[in-house]
Amino acid sequence: MSNASLESTVILDRALAWAEKLFTNLGLDPTNITYEALSHRLLEIVLTNINVANMLALVGSLFYVATLMVRTIVPIRVMGIISAGFFIAYGVVAGAAQTFLLYLLSLPINMIRLNQMLSLVKKARISAKGDLSMEWLRPYMTPRKYRKGEVLFRKGDVANEMFLTVTGKFLVKEIGVELPPGRIMGEIGFVAPENRRTQTIECIENGDVLTITYEKMLELYFQNPEFGYYFLRLTSERLIQNNLRLEAIIQEYRSNARQ
Repeated sequence: MSNASLESTVILDRALAWAEKLFTNLGLDPTNITYEALSHRLLEIVLTNINVANMLALVGSLFYVATLMVRTIVPIRVMGIISAGFFIAYGVVAGAAQTFLLYLLSLPINMIRLNQMLSLVKKARISAKGDLSMEWLRPYMTPRKYRKGEVLFRKGDVANEMFLTVTGKFLVKEIGVELPPGRIMGEIGFVAPENRRTQTIECIENGDVLTITYEKMLELYFQNPEFGYYFLRLTSERLIQNNLRLEAIIQEYRSNARQ
């Protein structure tokens, strides 16, 4: 007999021995296994082990698995909160202190993150209908300082971040427009072809800005597409405003030239 045949026979013998041991542990006769006997025994085991604690753990596990199947952040956080609630209840009923403490700590984290995302979308929606402010992005931005004469970016540069002015003054050089505190800069580069800058921004008075990378913007977008929709509305509105401002400057220049 070849070595391959011997190995196959050994593996088969081990599998049969393992199956026989399994059926014996289940209280079944290994020499007389039927589908009816097997299903009846499994049902008995399930019914015997059903209790409040196990049911709580089962429901919690189902919601946890559900968090792995959804893509956007709000449903993930909601299901995570529900799952944590069931596991906390399981820990109390079963006296499992480690499980109780683990999910007790994770519950407020999920609640805080859910509240942050809902607040972000709400403020984005309000801004899209109102004054186009982007103050709601502050929690996701990092501070940076600029001195008079420094250039934040130049026309044609590759864009990778957006700015929100906090203090100081900044000049859009191509159209001669000053940007006071509370204005957004660089948002057009996020949607422009090849992410190229369309204007040059220079600091004309020492000031502070907040920045957010386009990678973070994309992360927020994919976590909640509704946020992305309102951001694009805001960007479109600002682009229209810039065009109207430029048209007004051109019209004024032409009027002065005629005089």
